[in-house]
Order: sequence, then structure tokens, then C-alpha cells
Amino acid sequence: MDSIFNSLERILEERKSSSADQSYVSSLYNGGSQAILNKISEESEEVIKAANEESREEIIHEVADLWFHLMVLLRHKDIHIEEIEYELARRFGVSGHEEKASRKSK
Repeated sequence: MDSIFNSLERILEERKSSSADQSYVSSLYNGGSQAILNKISEESEEVIKAANEESREEIIHEVADLWFHLMVLLRHKDIHIEEIEYELARRFGVSGHEEKASRKSK
């Protein structure tokens, strides 16, 4: 069974060939990285606000919006969700301090 992330990734890829006036995602792609990053910034702020002030359901809603827009960015940059999964798996069992220190030495 496909995960929702894999299904969404396929749809987001298909939207690259859609008309910007018919597809919200296509309009983001046409706006380039900056348009997508602006949306991610907006959604990040909404997650923070929801976490500070709103109900559990609102936090879930806002995090879903943020993850969606992050996935738009990944497809825009031709990064597959599988690559993120591999990176998280690589870090699994490694302390956060240790992982962060390893990035500084690169």
C-alpha cells in the first residue's frame, strides 16, 4: 500500500505540467522557489501560532499545510520523499548533538 506521502508526491509531480490558472500547485511552481518559500514561511508561522493558542485539531491542520508546502518545495527541487526518509533513517539512533556536530565538519 502506498503512503499518502508517495501518492501526494506523484500528484505534485503531475502538477508541474498543469496550467497555473487551473492548479494552485502549478502556480507555486511558476512563482519559483521564492513563492514556495514565502508560503512555507507563512505556514510555519501558522504552526507556531496554533501551537501557542489553538486546539489540537488546529495544530494538526496547520502542520498538514506546512508539510504539504514542504513537499511542493521538494518536488520543485526534484527531491523525492524517499531521500528524506533515508536521511531520517541514517540519523536514527544518533544523538542530535552528535549529528549536528558531524554536519559542521563537512
